[in-house]
Amino acid sequence: MAIAVLNPPDDKVLHIVPLRKAIALLRRNVVEIVEVEDGSTFGPYVVPRVLRLTRAVSIVHQLEGRRPVFSKAGVLRRDRFTCAYCGRSATTVDHVVPRARGGRSSWLNLVAACRPCNQAKADKSLRDCDMRLQFLPYEPDWV
Repeated sequence: MAIAVLNPPDDKVLHIVPLRKAIALLRRNVVEIVEVEDGSTFGPYVVPRVLRLTRAVSIVHQLEGRRPVFSKAGVLRRDRFTCAYCGRSATTVDHVVPRARGGRSSWLNLVAACRPCNQAKADKSLRDCDMRLQFLPYEPDWV
């Protein structure tokens, strides 16, 4: 369940938070409930639908020592939606070492690819399909 958090001056949606984060914000007295989910409770709390900030808050993420979680969307962002084979706009991801040949889904084996390049490479190795990577995949950090 996602809860919208509004910014007070203009009541625009500032952020969408999960229920547990919403309850934590309520416990810290930094938000007020604008709208609730009818008949739903979470422990002693009503389940909010919309919250409004009552004061400015700073959210500090504990990122030290942690790596970003691997995802296909993350690969596209890491590669700036640029095909690793031809440089055009990428909408899919491709395994450098195909899964059919033992390749795994990881930061170091997936690259962004456009559909034509992804289909041309299929389940072949780079050598077999005579394609080259324009940049190497890497595991991103938070910076």
